[in-house]
Amino acid sequence: MSSTDFMPLDGWDHVELWVGNAKQAAYFYEHAFGFTRTAYAGPETGVRDRASYVVEQGAIRLVLTSGLRSDSEVTQFACRHGDGARDIALQVPSADGAYRTAVQRGARGIAEPHWEEDEFGRVELASIATYGDVVHTFVDRKDYAGPYLPGYRSTVENGQVDSGVGLKALDHVVGNVELGRMNTWVEFYERVFGMTNIVHFGDDQIQTEYSALMSKVMADGSGKIKFPINEPAEGKRKSQIEEYLEFNHGPGVQHIAMQSEDIVAAVTQLKERGVLFLDTPDSYYEEVEGRVGEISEDYTDLKRLKILADRDEDGYLLQIFTKTAQDRPTVFFEVIERHGATTFGEGNFKALFESIEREQALRGNL
Repeated sequence: MSSTDFMPLDGWDHVELWVGNAKQAAYFYEHAFGFTRTAYAGPETGVRDRASYVVEQGAIRLVLTSGLRSDSEVTQFACRHGDGARDIALQVPSADGAYRTAVQRGARGIAEPHWEEDEFGRVELASIATYGDVVHTFVDRKDYAGPYLPGYRSTVENGQVDSGVGLKALDHVVGNVELGRMNTWVEFYERVFGMTNIVHFGDDQIQTEYSALMSKVMADGSGKIKFPINEPAEGKRKSQIEEYLEFNHGPGVQHIAMQSEDIVAAVTQLKERGVLFLDTPDSYYEEVEGRVGEISEDYTDLKRLKILADRDEDGYLLQIFTKTAQDRPTVFFEVIERHGATTFGEGNFKALFESIEREQALRGNL
């Protein structure tokens, strides 16, 4: 780590989704995506205003929270945005240090640094605002041995977390922002986090007959934390980013990408569990092998499961995108398997876009 890293990040901590019905959302992520429910907080544990379920798989931790009263900020968030990601939480050596640095560098504070403790130890937390109603919580949990955070009760028998479908870790979390605002947030992550813009896609690279977008990918020094930021570009019809912004009532998290080491096995299981993925026309597979070249997997498996492939100078990647995970055309998930590739499947953008536009047309929103 360079001596100039003023904002060291140890990794992802969790993504918290504020949802209309956390009990049913937890069931969905357990049974559809193979997560294990590991902790709970709510009225039974002394929390009066909300219920939260923690689900885990590999190193991925999602927290699903619902408000219990109409005046709850959680309830109002879910009413305004639908089920959506509220908090992209990051592990840091010091939550106080990270918060002070962020605020000094222009971030807006949401929750001052504070310690929470129980019989398992203590955790330091602090939060700052980012695009839309999304926040980043800084988490220092090195003095904590409990299930998730103080106030949560473990729900795992024998402390065993099921291996699920083989989803291993978070890869990246993508934000959609308004036209003209992408560079504002790129500069925010440069200034506040010391991140660098590792990839830039212009509207000439990401476009279809109808719509286009622009995207920049921000990454920390280690390359572990990656935040692509999208904004719509001018097109003949409403772009998927504009559709998102309309139904989300503003900027927010577009998709959450999860790494797999065996995407063929993982997607096979996810489909058996009822997860719906975007479709890719067979014509895509007529040229993908020539474009991507030799891979360890069988192209017939990719075609059967509709998995996309791409290559950059560092290697290749395989990826697939779910349909939206709730009724509003907002948040969806990606499963990605990297074999050296550090980019984001640029060669697949057109196929992905056309697939999303077919879904948009069905909703009457293209």
